[in-house]
Amino acid sequence: MMFSGGNFLIIGRAGMDFYADPPGTKFEEATHFTTALGGSSANIAAGLTRLDQRAALVTCVSDDAVGRYCLGQLDAYGIDRTHVHRVGGEARNSLAVVETRLEDCQSVIYRNGAADFEMTKEHVENINYADYDALVTTGTVLASEPSRGAAFMAFEKARAAGVPLVFDIDYRPYSWTSADEAASVYARAGSLCDIIIGNDEEFGFMAGDYANGLEKARGLVAGQSTLAIYKMGPKGAITITKQGETRSGVFPTRALKPTGAGDSFMAAFLASLADARPLSEAVVRGSAAASIVVGRVGCAPAMPTPAELDEKLAAYHDISEISDAYSTA
Repeated sequence: MMFSGGNFLIIGRAGMDFYADPPGTKFEEATHFTTALGGSSANIAAGLTRLDQRAALVTCVSDDAVGRYCLGQLDAYGIDRTHVHRVGGEARNSLAVVETRLEDCQSVIYRNGAADFEMTKEHVENINYADYDALVTTGTVLASEPSRGAAFMAFEKARAAGVPLVFDIDYRPYSWTSADEAASVYARAGSLCDIIIGNDEEFGFMAGDYANGLEKARGLVAGQSTLAIYKMGPKGAITITKQGETRSGVFPTRALKPTGAGDSFMAAFLASLADARPLSEAVVRGSAAASIVVGRVGCAPAMPTPAELDEKLAAYHDISEISDAYSTA
């Protein structure tokens, strides 16, 4: 599946990340922290702009200093914030406090009264969806009203405009009132989207049984979806289309942390499709981007440029050799 161009509309949160500094430091021993743009949707948008694509974010931020920090970061990454709205009252931007370490890595998320959940139908109803080549959303935006209703309205309007829908499952249990509610809402979202990306645990959750995650991904493609990517961590991924399945592996890397891989995979994967690269190559480039980001501090600031991504791939003579060399088949 190709996009007609590289202009992406992304729904979901922008937040602030605090990283214990220097890398390897535990929270309880930290005296210094560095800041970075956070939030899965904002991270994906940053990854896309770093890869010379265009990205516009649809969300709400708090009308305070933290919200202004996020707005400034969106500007710094060249992310269009025409559809980013400030909300006052008790709404607060999400904050993640993260360790840059592999062993027992802690990531503590503060989401009470999250500003991004204040996104309403009024924020999405007048967007000209035909201006964009794809609508991308992460599952967190569906965890609460009114943002859930706004997201589904955006789905309907994008589909009416002929814009493909891309869904990153991104299941975060702490954002939901119950697992049953989350499963029901995800089932509805999955039935509407063209491309669905998630890991084995997330698809297993959607299936109601972790052992049945792969069958769930296959079932989605048998229905509305054009393709699903079933990620299995160090075991690689399975790309499922209506024509069949392809297994691919991961790039060996020296990781600093486990976070950021999913957002970077999504950004590089979408950018590759926008550049009219074959699907198999898009998956490989997504995997390469993920291997780069886990080796750096942060997520948004760790996203690779085209030159960095090409350098990572340059060690391999042929795209097909990467899949063969690290295949789990």
